[in-house]
Amino acid sequence: MVDLAAERGLSVMAITDHDTIEGIAGALDRAKKYPGLTVIPGIELSTHAPGNELHLLGYFIDHQSRELLSVCRNMRADRTERACAMVEKLNALGIPVKWERVCQIAGEANIGRPHIARALLEGDYINSFEEAFELYLAQGKPAYVERFKITPSEAVQLVIRCGGLPVMAHPLTVNNYEAVIGELAAVGLEGIEVYYKDFSREQRNNLLAIAMKLNLIATGGSDYHGIDNSAEVPPGGAGVPWKVVEALYERARQKGLQVPGNEG
Repeated sequence: MVDLAAERGLSVMAITDHDTIEGIAGALDRAKKYPGLTVIPGIELSTHAPGNELHLLGYFIDHQSRELLSVCRNMRADRTERACAMVEKLNALGIPVKWERVCQIAGEANIGRPHIARALLEGDYINSFEEAFELYLAQGKPAYVERFKITPSEAVQLVIRCGGLPVMAHPLTVNNYEAVIGELAAVGLEGIEVYYKDFSREQRNNLLAIAMKLNLIATGGSDYHGIDNSAEVPPGGAGVPWKVVEALYERARQKGLQVPGNEG
């Protein structure tokens, strides 16, 4: 990921893997090869919101925090159990995806739905990466399995305790998102994703207005997973303006957080 970001000319990138911080140390070390590239340590926590899930980003976190490591270990164990149960459901539906292949695809990473989706794609059981979720893996679909999640407010407080800035990822995927943003802003939320890969100009303007009203940072990102390049927006491709970086660094310094590099 660091090599790809450097190739694409990025100056700043954030590593925000789902429910794990195991890739950060390696990313920070790799970034030493590229003096013009700064890596912000982060995480994306899966939380439970009424009716669906909410993803909570944490920027500038202490990636050696014992509390965060403990939470991630619990989430990793649960992710494995959940993924195995989803494969079993697919098998019961007559789709013979192999658990061993899903594990091979995931490698050392936390096993998640994207790895199952890739296995489905490899087996020609679907026509696109997105179709895996539309037909089988999204909430309410036949192979979906619920899993352990912390609440959004708990995730906000966890990120704060671990020296990070909590930011709500892709808000439009959350039911009643404006009310939820307001509730989380009251307990320490610092930003929301506005410049997100799938959002239209109108949607971005609407979210920008909410951010300004609540004094939240309007952040953004490609949400690139590196699994299906034909369907994903590459790093740096979401149209995130430089002022986002400046705002993140300024807010982090106001909070007395440790920040890498000299941006902002």
